[in-house]
Amino acid sequence: MSKFQLSCESTVDMPYSYVSGRDITVVFYTYTVDGEVYVDDMCRDPEALPAFHRMLKEGKMPSTSQINHYTYLEYFEELLQKGDVLHLAFGRGMSASVVNAMNAANELKEKYPDRKLIVVDTLASASGYGMLVDYAADMRDNGSTMEEIEAWVLENRLNVHHQIYATDLFHLKRGGRVSGPAAMLGTVLGICPIMRLNAEGSIHAYGKVRSKKKAMAETVKVMEEHAQNGYDYSGKCFICHADCIDDANTVKAMVEEKFKNVDVKIFDIGTIIAAHTGQGTLALFFMGDDRSQL
Repeated sequence: MSKFQLSCESTVDMPYSYVSGRDITVVFYTYTVDGEVYVDDMCRDPEALPAFHRMLKEGKMPSTSQINHYTYLEYFEELLQKGDVLHLAFGRGMSASVVNAMNAANELKEKYPDRKLIVVDTLASASGYGMLVDYAADMRDNGSTMEEIEAWVLENRLNVHHQIYATDLFHLKRGGRVSGPAAMLGTVLGICPIMRLNAEGSIHAYGKVRSKKKAMAETVKVMEEHAQNGYDYSGKCFICHADCIDDANTVKAMVEEKFKNVDVKIFDIGTIIAAHTGQGTLALFFMGDDRSQL
């Protein structure tokens, strides 16, 4: 049995059943629609995510906020009463919540001097963040210490590639990632932005293609160019999608055709990420070369 608790945030974009089944605890983000606050459900309620997508289709605009200092204090303190804690946090390029987590951890170290609480900025997002947490759980289960896992995450976090495309440009425009005129023209012409996470963990739009079919091809091509060990890649490979399961299955088949040793897992993009990307977004995650060099 592990001597410490592995912890993460709901933006790992994996179902709660998967995460809890690996003995990983979770602190949850929230989002607001029309003044009502909802918890990032992680598919615990099978109706929650479909209801969220219906709200998007109705033109409602959800807003998200950081996990605050007090929430982290309560969450960490409950875990510390049971033992040591290694918390892998949502990347700072997507949310400043990690600063609140680190400040809460520093405050609690004075109250629990005999406990260890480590907070790591993963510089990762969505199921790429989830993939790092999943690797950490593997290491824990194989007997690695908190410090060994922390060192591995810090050394490998920029090797997690986040390759993303989007077909709905409205929410990207709202978040400032696509300009208004570009979003309007792109919607008319069927242009899909091609994006990745940069070295700071922020989404960077670096290209565009005309048609979803070409966006899928470009997504897989990037994996061909950057995956560790090339076509012999046998590491984890995750896909997450925002209400476009058919597209996810298509990309999965394309990846498995190229990479014979890989087992691709498909997950839903959760409510917090989807609030900023909109529907029709798909992301592919794999271990590759150092993405800061791209």
